[in-house]
Amino acid sequence: MDTGSPWSARAARLFTEALAPSVVVTLLPLAVAWAATRTVLPTVGWGLLVALTSSILPMVVIVRGARSGRWDGRHVRNREGRLVPFLVLIVLSLVGLGLLVVLGAPWPVIALDLIMLATLCVTGAVTLRWKVSMHAAVCSGAAVVLVVTYGPLWWVSLLLVAGVGWSRVQVRDHTPGQVVVGAVLGAVVGGGLFALLV
Repeated sequence: MDTGSPWSARAARLFTEALAPSVVVTLLPLAVAWAATRTVLPTVGWGLLVALTSSILPMVVIVRGARSGRWDGRHVRNREGRLVPFLVLIVLSLVGLGLLVVLGAPWPVIALDLIMLATLCVTGAVTLRWKVSMHAAVCSGAAVVLVVTYGPLWWVSLLLVAGVGWSRVQVRDHTPGQVVVGAVLGAVVGGGLFALLV
């Protein structure tokens, strides 16, 4: 794949991997849990519960499926292959949400899990017909969540969203339209719903 200069190809791959949905969904719950508790152990506990059920365990399923040839890689580039990973992610996220409620997690952490599920359902519905960028959706939703949680200085994280969008086009996994729609859906559905809930 020719993505232009060697530097831009490396930078695009770096953005794609460093800010992949699995990475963002592992780190964001820790940030929200910290803001909600300001205590190390509860931050780690609540954050890891969300990360485990919304990122780590689903990635185990996705990687195993990719290794067995069920889909084309851990980013599941082929739209048709996304159904099973989406369903696994929804089921595991619902289990995580149930545990958060039963164990009495702080409301912002529960709200985060709810908005991640909502974003997943909306982007999943779009993906049934058109390959929307999950990277862009997750990153833009996370940016708005950080703004709501920590204040307006976090609008600077939109630069990372732009970098992720650029990288997805550079590595030829998405068109500019798929990236823009993903970013809008993530910001509006995920970030907007989080702002309303908290």
